[in-house]
Amino acid sequence: MDDIRERLLQKSVATRRDAMGKVLSLAALLLILVVVLSIFVFVISRGMATFFTNKVNVADFLFGTNWNPSVTGANGKPEVGAAPIIVGSFLVTVLSALIATPFAIGTALYMVEISPKRGYKIMQPVVELLVGIPSVIYGFMGLTLVVPFLRLLFPGTSGFGVLAGTIVLFVMILPTITSMTVDALRAVPRHYRESALASGATRWQMIYKVILRAAVPGILTAIVFGMARAFGEALAVQMVIGGAALMPHNLITPATTLTSVLTSGIGNTIDGSLQNNVLWTLAMILLLMSLVFNMIVRAIGRRGELK
Repeated sequence: MDDIRERLLQKSVATRRDAMGKVLSLAALLLILVVVLSIFVFVISRGMATFFTNKVNVADFLFGTNWNPSVTGANGKPEVGAAPIIVGSFLVTVLSALIATPFAIGTALYMVEISPKRGYKIMQPVVELLVGIPSVIYGFMGLTLVVPFLRLLFPGTSGFGVLAGTIVLFVMILPTITSMTVDALRAVPRHYRESALASGATRWQMIYKVILRAAVPGILTAIVFGMARAFGEALAVQMVIGGAALMPHNLITPATTLTSVLTSGIGNTIDGSLQNNVLWTLAMILLLMSLVFNMIVRAIGRRGELK
């Protein structure tokens, strides 16, 4: 009888603990949801003040090429054309991803397929070290090495510009894309390799026609994550891109990005002023682009699951 009573007591305690665990998990989930929604509501409400409070035309803001919120243009309206800033952000992001992707795939293939033991043992610590280096170090290296090199390579230029920012971002996002590509290649089932080799395919045919194609969703996810990091990078790019809100006509002219303008200008404006509101609008664009990147990653993941 005592044993039955003790078992019932233990079961009751376990049930209470399970219920408490469920409540705590639900509370943590709701807290995260509230925080995320609060961030979106706050940033979007502050960002939309430019169009509703300051009466700035959306088309003029998105497609205008003159950025100087403290100056009134010839048409009697403030110069808040953000097109050069948006174009600069997308330009350095896309170019850095295009350059980093082949290097990342080649490194990952070497680590997983060509030399899985020695290559992985050597390259994995290097990749982890590159991930852990602070952004300011990359910026200093770019300022010390990349900018003077470009100044010598293109005489008559300052060395600051889209190309300098692209090179710095390329080095920064390379370990991210590489590590995620390694995971994607390792996730390919072993029998894919064995079947390809058994059917008479060479090693390179197996890698190119089987392994890479099977890992495409994971590789695309790695590229998008790298682009998301590049798009949101501020300090390193700000140090080498030049900080000029001008439409980039080539890769060696100074330009700027959304994050660079935000970090350099948000502390020098008055809350509620036009200069402050337009910066919040840029922050809103940055937040929405981060959401777009996450949606792309989820779409790629679902497509990979369906296959």
